[in-house]
Amino acid sequence: MTISPLQDPVSERIRRLRRTLELTQSELAERLGVSHVTVNRWDNGQAAPSGLALQKIVREEQSLGLGDSALATGQLFLSATTADSPPGLDFSSEPAAIRAVVEGERVSFGHFFNPAFATETSLIDPLPHQRIAVYLNMLPQPRLRFLLADDAGAGKTIMAGLYIREMLSRRLLKRILIVPPAGLVGNWERELRSLFNLEFRVLTGTDSRVGNPFLGGLSDRVVVSIDTLAGERMFSRLQEKGVTPYDLVILDEAHKLSAAREPDFRVRKTDRYRLAEALVGVHTEDPRWLLNWNCHHVLLLTATPHMGKDFPYYALWRLLEPDALSTVDAFNSLSREARQRYFLRRTKEEMVRFDGSPIYPTRMSNTFSYELVQGEISEQRLYDETTSYIRTYYNRARILNRSAARLAMGVFQRRLASSTYALLRSLERRLERLDDLSQRLQTGQLTLEEIAAIQLRLGNVPDVFDEMTADEEGTEEGREQNEVAEEKALGGIVCVSLAEIETERAQVKGLLELARAVYDQGQESRFEKLQEVLRDPRFRIG
Repeated sequence: MTISPLQDPVSERIRRLRRTLELTQSELAERLGVSHVTVNRWDNGQAAPSGLALQKIVREEQSLGLGDSALATGQLFLSATTADSPPGLDFSSEPAAIRAVVEGERVSFGHFFNPAFATETSLIDPLPHQRIAVYLNMLPQPRLRFLLADDAGAGKTIMAGLYIREMLSRRLLKRILIVPPAGLVGNWERELRSLFNLEFRVLTGTDSRVGNPFLGGLSDRVVVSIDTLAGERMFSRLQEKGVTPYDLVILDEAHKLSAAREPDFRVRKTDRYRLAEALVGVHTEDPRWLLNWNCHHVLLLTATPHMGKDFPYYALWRLLEPDALSTVDAFNSLSREARQRYFLRRTKEEMVRFDGSPIYPTRMSNTFSYELVQGEISEQRLYDETTSYIRTYYNRARILNRSAARLAMGVFQRRLASSTYALLRSLERRLERLDDLSQRLQTGQLTLEEIAAIQLRLGNVPDVFDEMTADEEGTEEGREQNEVAEEKALGGIVCVSLAEIETERAQVKGLLELARAVYDQGQESRFEKLQEVLRDPRFRIG
């Protein structure tokens, strides 16, 4: 590149500045933080000041009142003989700034010298089980398809953050999509920002209405709740042309991606599960869930991978390798050694510090029996009569709706095992429902056909205790979700005629009176046994 001399007024301006300040070229060079050779070239019109030097010169002129400088108007630039020639190196900038840039570039290759470099650049001190998960199980895999199922409190968010930081430093990730439940979105954004200095954008439904939040540089790292992303408008944005595929998707609380198999072998999938299928690359003919790309890396996080049901557990595994694990038989034939590549679960008892001391107290599990109070008005009589009521009425209901009957029976059984007061409240709700039905039938507001239709609709009521943990359960209208679901289940209609409703109503009323009498006597054998156990020195910590 050939440098053409600058216009004479420029060099004259530099010389005028020296004369006004009464400085030699060497003294001006020292004042501006450049070399003597650089000032000499300015004086001779052979070079132009750099951006930083230009700012210093302008400040000097303004302090001397030399007027509007040609330097400030941006006229001091190099003229190249060819427009496409690359710029030359400029070493006249602030040394500290250059050092910071060079150091930043050097540090970006720190993983070559320390494979666990993310632990040095993050505000965390990973525990042994966290290091093992990231550096021995996840990071070595060129294509991560992994189910991390450690107990609650193991720090799965920290492990995911470590993995992200390491993959970013290796330049193996660019676009990251994190999909947790709505209640954990803020926690993910906060921990990634404060512990790993990773900025993630939180997406809401509003973002999908005003534009496509999955386009542009701000879409490279996003956190969006699973229900928001599964919504038709937000997911359609993900389907639009021009959306660059995400390299990694993290699905937190993965057990909520439920898929169940009915007795007739039909598979019922929730929208959450269909969303996960689309992201991991499961082929579908449904345009509602069709994506023309899938995420290369998939990380599923859950503390409860197996909730007592085999098919939902298999459905989670299927998200890791949709083709290889397309059937239950294929999953069952997967060897223990092969599963270790995709799955890791440690209980709290296995988690220790570096000195081998346990992180959590030893967990003890015992089953204690207790005797119910006997007598005319007693817990034993209430238990026997309530059990008889459940068997008599809700076994009949199976003819109309087997799943609804099973749910209602489960509600009463749980209440019976809980406390006298809990059972009393359930009986009160049941009696209120029967009173309402009796009145509506007698006044003609309800027909027997409508009763049958209501009974059938109860099959859609979820069993919250069966499908959710306490941490996952939300609130509806100021009440816990299980209370709302139980109220709907107890509202089921067992009888198919007014006479049968009146008969059940009389029995429920008798049970309610007995429950109130037992409650007033203060008979609570369960709580007495619990109090005894809590006071036992064997079960005290410390």
